[in-house]
Amino acid sequence: MDLHQRYPAISDLKARARSRIPLFVWEYLDSATGTEATQRRNRAKLDAVLFRPSILHGEFTPDLSTTLFGQTFPLPFGVSPVGMSGLIWPDAERLVAAAANKAGLPYALSTVASQTPEFVAPVLGKHGWFQMYPPRDPDIRKDMLRRAKDAGFSALILTVDVPVASRRERQTRSGLTQPPKLTPRLLAQVMLRPAWGLGTLGMGMPRMRLMDSYADTSVKTSSTAHVGYLLRTSPDWDYVKALRDAWQGPLVIKGVLRPDDAARLQDEGADAIWVSNHAGRQFDAAPATIEALPAVRAATTLPVIFDSGIEGGLDILRAVALGADFVMLGRAWHYALGALGAAGPAHLIDILAKDMAANMGQIGARRLADLAACLLPAG
Repeated sequence: MDLHQRYPAISDLKARARSRIPLFVWEYLDSATGTEATQRRNRAKLDAVLFRPSILHGEFTPDLSTTLFGQTFPLPFGVSPVGMSGLIWPDAERLVAAAANKAGLPYALSTVASQTPEFVAPVLGKHGWFQMYPPRDPDIRKDMLRRAKDAGFSALILTVDVPVASRRERQTRSGLTQPPKLTPRLLAQVMLRPAWGLGTLGMGMPRMRLMDSYADTSVKTSSTAHVGYLLRTSPDWDYVKALRDAWQGPLVIKGVLRPDDAARLQDEGADAIWVSNHAGRQFDAAPATIEALPAVRAATTLPVIFDSGIEGGLDILRAVALGADFVMLGRAWHYALGALGAAGPAHLIDILAKDMAANMGQIGARRLADLAACLLPAG
């Protein structure tokens, strides 16, 4: 089967995944918070970024490579951390990490993933990033950093845009709790999705295993206020300083939308700024990340990473043209897993690379650095 014939775009993977993932899991993956206006805004503002195609460039093969943290990557995108990734598809963390490793792309593991750093380590490769939701207890923080480093993670991400639990009303209505509990209602949904059910049976019900290792695993919480919230704190500037002192490697701050914050983070020793509105999952009155990107880019000389709302290679080009050095995707990898299982992540990489190359050919951009000059001025 030619996957590009049946699934030429992320939207095709998404539609297929929806038919193979139980509804309560789909609502966890696909939902945002509030009326989901920020999620829609991300899409609308990306669509508003236009290019002026240039002509008569002859034949050329676009160079899609880029550098970050002194390393060269063949493509300018990677895997965002996704909480409870293994709930969305069985063994998701290892499957996506292995595909990213094979392609030479970074993979970021969430603190609240369903697997531990040690479990993912054998397939991680040299581009593993560990995302931290900040523990309140300094001893837990120290041990968590040690475990991430020992498992081979080379960069640390501090997420700063989740000071409190969001409401995520669609997710709550679905009946999902943390840890997941198969009520008769949810079990009926699982029975309609046998591939997911059998895979989950083989892996065991997903839990936040890293967080559980520091907490009483008998604690039951709501779908949003999971066990992680019992251990974490809302970080401040002193917390950033403490992490900078404790971590020997690139430190990335994720969830930045304001240029003044970016400038101060550079002064405090951050190595990269990650522009994100958490894909609309935390706050429903945030600007689209693509709106915030240019001002953040102008405020710092650090590398700028971008996420939220990416639905194809053209969106990656839009972000790069407006100042992103690197782009990360979260949901798309899980649409790919839901659609195609273990074969999904590699196919997604191929989709994105082909889409980027085709659009750069239309634009007349031989290198990623050429994109900014091809933008259509706003207004």
